[in-house]
Amino acid sequence: MKIGIIGYGLRIRSLHVLLSKVFPDCKVVAIVDPRIEEIRTDLGAEAESITFFESADEMLQHMQLDGVMVGTRCDLHTDIALKILERNLPLFLEKPVATNIYDLTRLKAGYENSKSQVVVSFPLRHTALVELAKEIVDSGKLGTVEHVQAVNNVPYGGVYYHSWYRDEQITGGLFLQKATHDFDYINYLVGHKPLAICAMKSKQIFKGDKPANLKCTDCDEKYTCAESTIVNQIGEFCSFAEDTGNEDSGSALIHYESGMHLSYSQNFFARRGAAKRGVRLLGYKGTLEFDWYTNKLEIHMHHEPRIETHQLDVDPNGHSGGDSKLLHNFIQVIRGREQSLTSLDDGLLSALMCLKANESANTNTFCNINWD
Repeated sequence: MKIGIIGYGLRIRSLHVLLSKVFPDCKVVAIVDPRIEEIRTDLGAEAESITFFESADEMLQHMQLDGVMVGTRCDLHTDIALKILERNLPLFLEKPVATNIYDLTRLKAGYENSKSQVVVSFPLRHTALVELAKEIVDSGKLGTVEHVQAVNNVPYGGVYYHSWYRDEQITGGLFLQKATHDFDYINYLVGHKPLAICAMKSKQIFKGDKPANLKCTDCDEKYTCAESTIVNQIGEFCSFAEDTGNEDSGSALIHYESGMHLSYSQNFFARRGAAKRGVRLLGYKGTLEFDWYTNKLEIHMHHEPRIETHQLDVDPNGHSGGDSKLLHNFIQVIRGREQSLTSLDDGLLSALMCLKANESANTNTFCNINWD
C-alpha cells in the first residue's frame, strides 16, 4: 500500500508514526512540503524510501499511489482535496475541510463529481466514550434525546495565539478549528439534521497593544508573563500583541429538525483543572454525560434512584484511540473493504455549521444551515 502525504505538519506526522506501528505494510512513499530538508533530517533513515516533492501536482503526476493524506494549513485543504478528487483517489482529509463558504461550495461540487472515498479527520466520533454513548442513546435508555448541553474548555488554548494558528485568514476562526469536531460527534449521537444556528464570540483576554510580530524571546516580560512561550514552548509570538487573531470564547445555539436544541460553548483561556470537553444528553428517562478529561461516562436515571458510572481506560494513542480507528478505516477504504465512517458529507456539514456560526456572530442574526 503506497501512501502520499501533502503537508507534513505535526498532525499528519503523528498519524504517520501511528500508521507505521499499526499497518507496517502501508508505506508513505511520497511527501509534499516546502520543508524538505528539515523533514528528511527528522525522518532519518526512513527518508531514504520516500520521494519528496515541492508541489502536489508534481507528486500526483509522477507517483502511483493507493491513497493520499492531506495535512496542509487549513486554507489550502480545499484546493488540494479537489486535485485528489479529480483523480478519484482515496483521500484522508484534515479538518476543517474548508475555511470559507466559497471553498466549501467548490469542494461539495468536486466531491459530487468524484468517485473518491473520503475519510475526514474526526477522531472524536471514534473514541470509546462516544461509541458507548451512541450505544446507550440508540438503546432508548434515556428516552429520545430532547436537549443537549456541550462544552469545550481548552487548557492548551495558547497554541491558537502564539503560532500560525493566530492568523484567521488561515484558520477561519476557532469555531472551524475546535467546534468542527464537537458539532460532528454531536450530530452523530443525536442522529438529527441541524436546521439553524445562533452564535456569539468574544475576545476578552488575548488582545493588547504589544507591537505586531513581537516574539516572546524579544519581550521584556518573557520570564514573568504567564503566556510566555519561553516556558510553554507552544509557538513564538506574543499573544497580547495588536496582530493576535482569533476569538477566545464562543457559544452557539443550534436548532435541530426534531425540535430539540443544543447549547454549545468553547473557551480558550481555561487552564489546568478547569479543562473540560464533553456533553450532556437529556431525555425524559435519563441524562447521559461524559468528559474526555476524566474519561468517565455517567447515566443519571430520572425516575429511579440510580446513577450508572462507566470509568474507561485511557487509550494511549492519539485522541483517546480515535486516531487509530480513523487510520484503520482509511486503510480499509483503500482496500475496498469498508466505507468511510466520517465521510466528506460529514465534513461539509460540520464546516457549514461553523461558517454559519461565524456569520451569526458577525451579524447578530439567526442563520439557516443550508446551501442557499
